Amino acid sequence: METSEILKKVRQIEIKTKGLSNNIFAGEYHSAFKGRGMAFSEVREYQYGDDIRDIEWNVTARFNKPYVKVFEEERELTVMLLIDVSGSLDFGTQNQTKREMVTEIAATLAFSAIQNNDKIGVIFFSDKVEKFIPPMKGRKHILYIIREMLNFKPESTRTDVGFALQYLTQAIKRRCTAFLISDFIDKNDFCQSLSIANRKHDVVAIQVYDKRVAELPNIGLVKMHDAETGYDMVVDTSSRKVRDAQYRWWNNLNLKLKDTFNRSNVDSVSIRTDQDYVSSLMSLFAQRG
Repeated sequence: METSEILKKVRQIEIKTKGLSNNIFAGEYHSAFKGRGMAFSEVREYQYGDDIRDIEWNVTARFNKPYVKVFEEERELTVMLLIDVSGSLDFGTQNQTKREMVTEIAATLAFSAIQNNDKIGVIFFSDKVEKFIPPMKGRKHILYIIREMLNFKPESTRTDVGFALQYLTQAIKRRCTAFLISDFIDKNDFCQSLSIANRKHDVVAIQVYDKRVAELPNIGLVKMHDAETGYDMVVDTSSRKVRDAQYRWWNNLNLKLKDTFNRSNVDSVSIRTDQDYVSSLMSLFAQRG
């Protein structure tokens, strides 16, 4: 993609996603994702029912009567976007590819986060960590992230969600909110890595998929290319047995995925490329509010 084309695309995504985050998500995001802890605010005189563990002993000694510390929730978050950049994300038969939708969703979340004065960082992953962008604040930083999402060329085409989660757990020391955005077409079992990551952080899973992965159209012989393995094959889509087998594979994959999210206690949402991701994200936010 040419530099001028990238800048134009960045601007288009900024206008669309910033508008969504300003007008739709601001309040929902704010209530759905809590601060990472409690910060000291002030001291006041002790009142009946206060926790004695909150007594501020230096002030108490100075005024010869008990004072307690008052805390308020820290609203500022660190938000990490774990973005799948494997080969399968280039697939798309509807309005856009999975990669294009992932970029829009990530940008919308990023603009929602900076309205809350949060830091945003990114982990691009395939079957390894392709790039780590440390958390920072501001519009300039987000535009850099969007530019990278549009133009990034991964070294590997394969997927290992668990490896990305392990990297998150080790790299980000303080508790963060992590959006894991992927199609989750991964042959590896990442349940343990997800559970460990979600105990340390607040992980939210967003699945992006194309309807034709689940429903093969009846259009006869079709040459298909596996973007992750490089394998080419000819598939007879007119065969009911072939279409049923594809549907069973997709159904089993999603049943396993739901089980993984449930066992790891991770909130999740599934978004199809020909559907409106706004309503799906709003439902996710409402679920957590």
